[in-house]
Amino acid sequence: MLRAPGAVPLAFWGVVGRFPIAMRSLGCLLLVSAVTGSLAGAGVVAAAMLVAQGVASPVLGRLADRVGQRPVLLAASLAHVVGMALLLGAVALDAPLWLLVLAAAVAGLAAVSFSSFLRARWVAVVERDALRTAYALESVLDETIFLLGPLLATALATAVHPAAGLVACAALTATGSVALALHHRSEPTPEPPAARGPRRALGVPGVRVLVIAYAGMGFLLGAVDVTMIAFARAQSAPALAGVFLSLTAVGSLVAGLAYGAVAWKSSQARLLAITTGVLTLGAVPLAFAPSSPVMAAFAVLAGVAIAPALIAGSTLLESLAPKGSLAEGFSWLTSAGALGIALGTAVGGRLAEAGGSPVTAWAAVGGGAVALALGVAGQSALRGREPA
Repeated sequence: MLRAPGAVPLAFWGVVGRFPIAMRSLGCLLLVSAVTGSLAGAGVVAAAMLVAQGVASPVLGRLADRVGQRPVLLAASLAHVVGMALLLGAVALDAPLWLLVLAAAVAGLAAVSFSSFLRARWVAVVERDALRTAYALESVLDETIFLLGPLLATALATAVHPAAGLVACAALTATGSVALALHHRSEPTPEPPAARGPRRALGVPGVRVLVIAYAGMGFLLGAVDVTMIAFARAQSAPALAGVFLSLTAVGSLVAGLAYGAVAWKSSQARLLAITTGVLTLGAVPLAFAPSSPVMAAFAVLAGVAIAPALIAGSTLLESLAPKGSLAEGFSWLTSAGALGIALGTAVGGRLAEAGGSPVTAWAAVGGGAVALALGVAGQSALRGREPA
């Protein structure tokens, strides 16, 4: 697949522009808490940035489908850098919390869903029967970024300067956005609104099923993260939480490579149901882990179906979304997943305080069960226009 003209530059600049996804929230927490001394205030500022990004992503995706990705990427990257500069200036001037929240929201509103734009571009670069491989590559790169991004943000904030992590985020976003905007070979052709039929991605029943299923999977992932943190604390080894989370990403990364290499005979709708079922079952053992070594093995198992489920969902969206609405559709999936993760983290935190990690693990299973039920019940809507 990487032999296709323009594929390697697309993958490379996609990594550059996507790295801040795994760094912004942590960089914001480290900076604001270091300067103000308030972790609670830092959490509010980071949440404002994430919520604003989740709200704006589908809007920016729809705009890119209509006028083209290039003007959206260039304008949004400029506005994002301005928003980050405002946030850094407000922190340096010891501004009140509401002003920090406002600046963070401005930066979040201008942060495009880079992964969504990239997935829409692969359609223009590779043949349709290679899209599953392209989406597998994207999932593997996502896992790699989420392994390395937090380490880079922490190292910059602690060894260089508390603001260095966010400065790096702004620089990477601008560089990746400009490079992607100049990558003419992969830019999707803008499509005017259709005269008939659904004009928006959400107008398709199968896309709505996918969006809610992604929210359920996101809830599972958020609750799984809290489960492992709570378990590590209960073992009086909080540092092990990072190890468990990394092992989950490793399981997902390896499974994504394997899944993308197989020419599956089943329909994508059925594969989504199967992978979601495996994802749900993979969270069950977390409730019964008796020791840290066993939890480490269960963490790998819990991550095995993450990338395959996301690959199946991405491939399905490409076949379901109306022509000219791919970026918007992928942005909806990204926002739904992020909202699910935030909700799973919040609910899981409360459950962990009340009943420990086993209760949180069962909550994760519940989120996966919702996604599984939708995948099974929505088969007819998900089949739609099956990919070749």
